[in-house]
Amino acid sequence: MSEQETESRSDIRRRSALKAIFAAWLVAATLDITAATLNYLFTQGGRLTILYQFIASGVFGRSAFSGGLLMAILGLLFHYTIALIWTLIFYFVYPRLMAFHRNRFVTGIIYGLVVWTAMNLVVLPLSGVPHIPFRPVQTTLAVLYVVFCIGVPISVIVGKYYSVEFADRSQAEIDNETLTHS
Repeated sequence: MSEQETESRSDIRRRSALKAIFAAWLVAATLDITAATLNYLFTQGGRLTILYQFIASGVFGRSAFSGGLLMAILGLLFHYTIALIWTLIFYFVYPRLMAFHRNRFVTGIIYGLVVWTAMNLVVLPLSGVPHIPFRPVQTTLAVLYVVFCIGVPISVIVGKYYSVEFADRSQAEIDNETLTHS
């Protein structure tokens, strides 16, 4: 294989990886914020800016609630940034844990539980968001949203990318082996 073909394959892999990350991130973040928005509208009513300001309060504390539309927009940006971080974590961890490769759906459920747990036991307590009392129904819904809107889509999309990537690598190794022994 020539150096140019190797570079071309490398560029294709890089673009393919970026597409997988981008797709997983946008799908997961959009599903999650949509679920949160609909849940907020049905359970709380009122202005949506408050929901997005709540997200911004992680950084700005209670002052986010008096920050108007700017804080709501920042809240949405923070939401998408956090989803990107979780997508990248999964992307880089996935190839190192062979158990993930068996069933993308189950892997997504497990990853969603990991994300929910980390967010609720580490990230949110360290942030400036106001404390929300435990409510079993809301907590159950929140877990389900994170599992099925973050964990499963990221797992399915990134897992699909890696299944193609691993198949391509295996075929390339077979091709190189054949060329070497010819």
